[in-house]
Amino acid sequence: MMLQWWNDLVKWFNSDEGWTIVTGALVPIIAIIVGGIIVGMIARSSLRRLISQQDRQAKAAAVAALISSGRRAAVWSTLSAGEKEHVDYQASEAEVRVRLLPLKGANVAADWAAHKLTAMKKNSVNYSFQAEQDLAELQEGLIDWQARPGRAKKLFAQDLASWKYETGEAEDELVVKQQEWASKQAAEEAAHASAAASSNSANTAPTVVVTPSRD
Repeated sequence: MMLQWWNDLVKWFNSDEGWTIVTGALVPIIAIIVGGIIVGMIARSSLRRLISQQDRQAKAAAVAALISSGRRAAVWSTLSAGEKEHVDYQASEAEVRVRLLPLKGANVAADWAAHKLTAMKKNSVNYSFQAEQDLAELQEGLIDWQARPGRAKKLFAQDLASWKYETGEAEDELVVKQQEWASKQAAEEAAHASAAASSNSANTAPTVVVTPSRD
C-alpha cells in the first residue's frame, strides 16, 4: 500500500500537471518561508548588535563621567564653591548611571568610585601626589571593570571591605576618646560643683556675736 502510494506520488510529480503545481505554487511558498526565516535571523542579529553597541556606549559614557569627576576631585582644594557644587552634581549623576548599567557589580563599582572620589577630595589639600595616585587607580579600576566586570567586582569588594574595616577601627578609637573626654568633663564638673557648694556653705555660716556682760 505504501509502495503504491509512493509510486503514484512520483508519477504525479513527473507529470505536467504535478510539475506545474510544484514550480508555480509550492516552490514560491517554500522560498517565501525560507526568506522570512533568513530575514528574521538577520534582523535579530542586527538588533543584538545594536543593543550591544548601545550598552557599550552607555558604559563608556558613565565611566568617562566618573573619571572626569575624579580629575576635578584631584584638585578639589583649588576649586571655587560653584565649581565644587558642579563637580558634586556631575559625580552623583555619573554614579547613578553606573548603578543602572547591566553589568556585574555595578553597585559595587559605584561604591568603590565614590570612596575614591572622597579620598581624592581629602588628599587634594596637602597630599597632591596621593590624590594623583588615587586618580590613576580610579581610571585603571573603572576601565578594567568595563572590560572584565567579574574580575574587577572581586577587587572592588576586597577594597571596600578593607576600607570598612579600617574605618571601623578609627570609629572605635574615636568613640573611646569621646567617652574618656566625657568622663573627664563630668569629673571636672563634679569637682567644681563640690567646691562651689563648700564655698557657699562657708559664706552662709551663722555669725556668733559676743556681748560683754555688765557686772
